[in-house]
Amino acid sequence: FKGNHEPDISYVEAATKEIIPHLKENDLYIIESTSPVGTTEKMRDYIYTERPELENKIHIAYCPERVLPGNVMYELVHNDRVIGGVDKASTQKAIAFYKDFVKGELHATNARTAEMCKLTENSSRDVQIAFANELSLICDKAGINVWELINLANKHPRVNILQPGCGVGGHCIAVDPYFIVSEFPMESQIIGKAREINNYKSFWCAEQVVKAKQEFELKHHRKPSIALMGLAFKPNIDDLRESPAKYIVQRVLQNAQDEDYYIVEPNVESHQVFKLTDYNEATKKADIIVFLVAHNEFKNLEISEEKVVLDFCGIYK
Repeated sequence: FKGNHEPDISYVEAATKEIIPHLKENDLYIIESTSPVGTTEKMRDYIYTERPELENKIHIAYCPERVLPGNVMYELVHNDRVIGGVDKASTQKAIAFYKDFVKGELHATNARTAEMCKLTENSSRDVQIAFANELSLICDKAGINVWELINLANKHPRVNILQPGCGVGGHCIAVDPYFIVSEFPMESQIIGKAREINNYKSFWCAEQVVKAKQEFELKHHRKPSIALMGLAFKPNIDDLRESPAKYIVQRVLQNAQDEDYYIVEPNVESHQVFKLTDYNEATKKADIIVFLVAHNEFKNLEISEEKVVLDFCGIYK
């Protein structure tokens, strides 16, 4: 982004600029990077401006990746793909290319629809998570266990509420909705609000840690030691991009006043900013244990009842 979440397509432009001298008649140019609607057409116009002799003589298409971190190679082959060309010939040329290695179904459309499809998929997830996170805030005030509530509500045959967490992270769901909001600010009311809710949830979690720390000091007349469990943006991976857990850790440390902090991320060997601690050691030494990411390693820990536990990701749901 540049400025106030305004999409920055300079990386796509730079990559395109690099390959323009090498393009020749009948070549196939594909963008896979998640991009604002209209990016593929902009790159088409850019190519034809620089190489007018290639106009309508090369194929240009958009086909976003649909892969899950931690399972990329399998999903690259087996997931369905949406493929949209700037014209029908480009669409068919791209489909022929992907058929060589994709076993999932290939769905033909145009470039603008394919671009919006990728943004829609991730924005839909963001809105669904925002609903769960908003429920968690309401339930905290109402004295209701949100995990039990969602489990009961999901017994309805047509209800499928997602699980709340400490925000939304990663380089897709936490980013892509802004591409829609930036271009269609008046129309994207729910999508924009979902982003606000999910960002606020991270801030709220950090404030809850500060509150627990203050209550411990008042009760025990000493500063607590605090374990912050997880830095990745989702369970059981080592990817920290746009991670709400990392944001919470940073915000909590900004309010540190000589407490001992144990920062835990079992999927990362070391971090350039945080000193990492083994999760068994951290839970033994800490007075306050804050679960930020539901890593498998955290689910069977034996924690004594005298510990203060803040569970933002459903370890004990």
